[in-house]
This record gives sequence, structure tokens and C-alpha cells, in this order.
Amino acid sequence: MADDVTSFVDGFVHEETQVGDGSVDLTLASVERVDESGAVDFGGDELADAETTTVEPEHRDEGDEYGWWDLDAGTYLVEYNESVDAAQSLFVLQPRDELVERGVTHPTLFVSKVPKIPLTVPAAGVSLKENARISTLRSPMR
Repeated sequence: MADDVTSFVDGFVHEETQVGDGSVDLTLASVERVDESGAVDFGGDELADAETTTVEPEHRDEGDEYGWWDLDAGTYLVEYNESVDAAQSLFVLQPRDELVERGVTHPTLFVSKVPKIPLTVPAAGVSLKENARISTLRSPMR
């Protein structure tokens, strides 16, 4: 039942395209390149964010409404156009087949909110268009 998932999602780019049977596709809003390592300790006193640089999408042709990220091999942090707020529910967030079949992936997570997600790009790189559907959010029961 898609309504179980959709009721927790805001910010759809095109809801009719993004909603499937019991799932919602999430779309790419921004990309950050990880430049310098962060730090994680036991107690959190020495927790440090990784240093990142925003990667700007580029338009391929004059007049294009949306740009492309041409990403080289490496790890990036991505954010979605959509937000999820399901304080009392957990959903599975996984990469879409279209991403995985191009050698690109991110971890599968159980989420009630959607944080920035690490995206791993293979040696050949990848091109991702603004608003590309890159992840699927579904109930863990499906």
C-alpha cells in the first residue's frame, strides 16, 4: 500500500511517477564531494564532520531546464528533494536498480528520516541528472 509510505513523504517532484506499489522513489537534489575525512569517537566529544564541497550540476545545452552531475569515481554525499518524517515507523531505503546496474550504489538503511546518504561511484564514473530517481523507500514488510 503506497499510502502507508506516501503519507510520510513531502516534497515530491512528480508524485504520479514516484509512487509505486508500496514504495516511493526519492529524487536527487544535491551532491557533495567528500574532500577530507571526518572523525567518530565513543562519546561524541571528538565527533567531526567530513569536509565536503558542493558539486554543481552543469547544463549540457543552452536552454536546458535541468543540469547533470558528471561524477568521477569516489564517495559523495547526496540529498533528496523529498523529506521523510516517520517518527514511529521505519522504512527501507535502498538504491534503485537503475543506479546499481551502472555500478553506483548506496547503503540500504532502515530510516524514519532521510539523512545525507553516501553514494559510491565506480572507476568509470556516472552522469546523474537533476531530479533523477536514485533510491526507493518502502515498508520493511514488502
